[in-house]
Amino acid sequence: MELTATKYKQTEVGLIPEDWEVRTLGEIAKVIGGGTPKTNVLQYWNGNISWFTPTEVGERKYLKESKRKISLEGLQNSSAQILPIGTILLTSRAGIGDLGILTKEASTNQGFQSLLVYEDYYNEYIYYLLSTLKSKIISKASGSTFLEISPSKVKEVTAAVPQTLTEQKAIARVLSDTDALIQALEKKIAKKAMIKKGAMQELLKPKEGWEVKTLEELFLLKQGLQCPVEEQYELKKEGLVRFVRIVDLTNNKELPRYISKPNSSHIIKDTDLFMVRYGSPGLLGYGFNGVIANNLFRLIPKTSIFPKFFYHLFTYRNDDVLNLSSSTTMAAISFRALNQMEIEYPSKKEQIETAEILSDMDKEIEQLEQRLAKYQNVKQGMMQQLLTGKIRLV
Repeated sequence: MELTATKYKQTEVGLIPEDWEVRTLGEIAKVIGGGTPKTNVLQYWNGNISWFTPTEVGERKYLKESKRKISLEGLQNSSAQILPIGTILLTSRAGIGDLGILTKEASTNQGFQSLLVYEDYYNEYIYYLLSTLKSKIISKASGSTFLEISPSKVKEVTAAVPQTLTEQKAIARVLSDTDALIQALEKKIAKKAMIKKGAMQELLKPKEGWEVKTLEELFLLKQGLQCPVEEQYELKKEGLVRFVRIVDLTNNKELPRYISKPNSSHIIKDTDLFMVRYGSPGLLGYGFNGVIANNLFRLIPKTSIFPKFFYHLFTYRNDDVLNLSSSTTMAAISFRALNQMEIEYPSKKEQIETAEILSDMDKEIEQLEQRLAKYQNVKQGMMQQLLTGKIRLV
């Protein structure tokens, strides 16, 4: 496919190709609301007409079947409408701007302002275009109890659009192909995760000959260090060490923090095992160098064991650990209860072998997740270039 150069013009939505046009969503599509039949009239429900709610939209591009269905009588006695195949569902409350394309006739509740795209425009292109307009759509919402955008405000939203269906389809096809790659990778990751789950059940299930000890017999629990935010730094300098927080375990996009190096008793190595005590109790950490925060705690071996094995074992037994959380305002693991938890484990040789197998699986999944993140970033870049006309495909 050959890329072509073009000239640009300044418009209210920024620089766009000279042969593109600025249009409102009201000029691009008919905007259609939804409705809810009376819930106390049984014959209005459990029919064969899909009836979508906002919580069902946004996770996938195409929508076929809803969780709840309404009957023809329910449709006729409410403001819900039959929406044809190809309609773009746009949530207008309870999460504004989430999207999906119908692959089967359906209806919605009143939490939508759906778009039935006119024949001069390609619905798949408009779907991708709308995904870039989410912040603009949200900015037009209003409401005291919760934000909601009205049909008139949806119609006012402006965007740049290629004049020809040929170009719209070419752009949508490239983005759809990228989506297909992303979805295939997501399925592969899910499959690998299921294989790993099965392997954990097989490898970590107690077997004859395994030892049984309380956690207190195996580990010393040592709480992390408290450090005020004003003494945490985003740039690493000489004399500073990594300060490991819960967010470092839950969000790999979070920038690391550093603090002044404390005494050696607080330092952890990448072979040390630690756990979250409160905030996200039971969440495990391994492979970090530095100092852990005070809502985390180390599990320091008292005997010759392989910590990485116990990282996998405690992950497998996460529900058992969570059951030891105290029922306070913020759930927290009770050290007393945790210390009494019985642990069944194999010989050190088997610990090492099992940890290697499961760690290799983790590494494979992590590599796939890195590829997925790369594809998702590439798609965002492509959308920025293609949907503004900075790169032309026809």
